[in-house]
Amino acid sequence: MSVRWRYATALAVSASLAACSAGPDYRPSTPSDLGVPAAYGAGSGAAIDPAELAAWWKGFNDSALDALVDRAVAANLDLAQAQARLRQAREASIQAGADLLPTASASGGAGRNFDSNQSDSGSYSLGIDADWQLDLFGGVRRAVEAARADEAASGYDLASVRIAIIAELVTNYIQLRLAQQQLDITEDTLRYQRDNYDIARWRVQAGLASSLDEQQARTQLAQTEASLAEFRTSIRGALNRIAVLTAQAPGAATSSLEPIAAIPRPPDGVAAGFPADTLRQRPDVRSSERSLAAATGRLGVAEAQLLPSLSLNGSLGTSALTTGGLFDTITGSLFAGISQILFDGGARASQVRAQQAAVDGAYATYRQTVLTALEDVENALVALSSADERERQFAIAREAASNSALLARLQYQSGLTDFQTLSNIETSLLSSSNSLASSRAAQALAVVQLYNALGGGWQTTGNGNGE
Repeated sequence: MSVRWRYATALAVSASLAACSAGPDYRPSTPSDLGVPAAYGAGSGAAIDPAELAAWWKGFNDSALDALVDRAVAANLDLAQAQARLRQAREASIQAGADLLPTASASGGAGRNFDSNQSDSGSYSLGIDADWQLDLFGGVRRAVEAARADEAASGYDLASVRIAIIAELVTNYIQLRLAQQQLDITEDTLRYQRDNYDIARWRVQAGLASSLDEQQARTQLAQTEASLAEFRTSIRGALNRIAVLTAQAPGAATSSLEPIAAIPRPPDGVAAGFPADTLRQRPDVRSSERSLAAATGRLGVAEAQLLPSLSLNGSLGTSALTTGGLFDTITGSLFAGISQILFDGGARASQVRAQQAAVDGAYATYRQTVLTALEDVENALVALSSADERERQFAIAREAASNSALLARLQYQSGLTDFQTLSNIETSLLSSSNSLASSRAAQALAVVQLYNALGGGWQTTGNGNGE
């Protein structure tokens, strides 16, 4: 058999062997495999509008909030870090794919020789060397599969960061508006309490009441004024956090948000969809699934290390005493070698078992992520339902307390009731007003919690996996 036919036969055998890859082929689990229910226990089962889910914060109809989210998505530094990690993963995928191809290098040399007879001669050489590690049992292809799965997981991790940043920004915006509303309520209450204090002093001076009324009014006024600092601190903290989330230094960057504005009203009738949809919508679930795929691919890499490896090496070269004669004679060689580990103390077999354990752990993590996602949605649905009911009841309480306070003020001015009764009613009005504001903020925050649990906010980011 000629040399040409021997090498052709070797390559044909290599190609047939390469058709089989070591390790198991990855098969994604279906929702039924994971025990996912058909519907949420606390949900209506209505389908979700994809456009609404992708830009859910626009449902609050607040232009200032929309502008903040746009800036955070464009400039947030946590997102910038996640984007850098995704670029690294992409390059790792390219590097893994390069192992499927041969490597080649070129060399060249030139020299001058001298001797004692004052004669000299030149020498020149050119050479090309090539090496190819054939992927006989698919170990490299499994490594490429793992690298691509890691790349996809990094993309979904970026999407998860985006979701978290948007949710945190909207949360702080709502908390800012709540603190502003509570500050406004307290300042409005102070105006009434100053009037009550003046009335109490006048009644004491006129001998219509004891000095106890005056001191009670003074105490109430001081306690209410003391609470102003707490709300101002909450406002400043929310403003500072919003500045950092939008990659700005705290201070002047958020001055446009300092004027008091209403708590944004959430949209009505938010749908939760179906659990199987949530698994597709949540990037953390998809990232966990890709991590399982990567671990499965690396199991094939480990198993391939137990099998023989085949390499092909070749070279071409030429040398001459002058540059003109470099290509007169060209020499070359081609060598094929096969190797097999006979004894390594069980190290490679141990690596296979270790990687199998990694696969088992990745699968458990994936299932845990799925269950946690379903739990998040169920909890968010309950929180939203509870917030709606609390808002309705606090609205009734606020109306009743306002009516009671109006009557009590008139009765105290007329001497028909004592100041302690008025003080209690005024305190109840302040409490119910703050509770109503808090319940409205809780409604908005429950919607944020639900959309965050559903995985909203990344579906229109270009390539479908977070960037």
